[in-house]
Amino acid sequence: MIGVFDSGVGGLTILKSIHKKLPEYSTIYLGDNARAPYGDLSQEQITAYTWEGVRFLFESGCSLVVLACNTASAQALQTIQQEYLRPDSGKKVLGIIRPTVEAMSELGQERGNLVTNEVTKLPQIKALGIFATQATVDSEIYLDEFKDQKSELEIYQQACPGWVMMIENGEDKNKALEIIKADIDKLFSQNSTIDAVLLACTHYPFFHDQVVQSLPAGIKVFDQGDLVADKLVDYIKRHTEINDQLDRTSKRQFFTTGKAEHVSKVAETIVGEKIDFEHIDLNTESR
Repeated sequence: MIGVFDSGVGGLTILKSIHKKLPEYSTIYLGDNARAPYGDLSQEQITAYTWEGVRFLFESGCSLVVLACNTASAQALQTIQQEYLRPDSGKKVLGIIRPTVEAMSELGQERGNLVTNEVTKLPQIKALGIFATQATVDSEIYLDEFKDQKSELEIYQQACPGWVMMIENGEDKNKALEIIKADIDKLFSQNSTIDAVLLACTHYPFFHDQVVQSLPAGIKVFDQGDLVADKLVDYIKRHTEINDQLDRTSKRQFFTTGKAEHVSKVAETIVGEKIDFEHIDLNTESR
């Protein structure tokens, strides 16, 4: 199975795209809602909590786990890959930052859709604004990844405290407009020529329309869902040893460390369909 882990319900925006691109593949989703948001935690806490979630997904039958959380990908992925995973385990943990950066670095190029074989021309941009959690911004991982890709994009980051919990608490979208506009103003005060923004937290697409409404006219807005899902399709095709382990019976399971009824309601507002979460308690041991 493919496991998808997030600190809350935001990772459902990635999972929805994975289901669209790989509908036959079985998935297990785990949201650590009880300890969200991760963006305000230390790197040590984020790594410990993320590893607990990954272990649960491994023990539930997943051989491939996607950290559908930018904060976890920025703060915990490297440690998990290099120190926690046994080389002979046959299991893999992937983040979502590198595939996002790879996709954004291809802007202006032609990209083939691995599912439909259609070719589309990606828009060209020069200056990219990134909305993310404080922990993701502080890690500077997006700056490093774009540098590794030798991208010519000018990158500007803006932390957005409060966005995640507004979503997790099921607050009205329009009530969030004032906070969203304030963070957009802070971003554009860095550079007024930004011509595209990336919602670099999987929760943020919930506010997609409010972001578009608050941005200057003509600014392109990118969510991560389809970008990451396309890269996952490519990864699976290239790694047959992983692909051969994955169940293809379209089974769907959803778990949360929070209150299942509340999480189910919030999840429905994000993905537009009813999802029944089951509550679980994670092992408190970090390794």
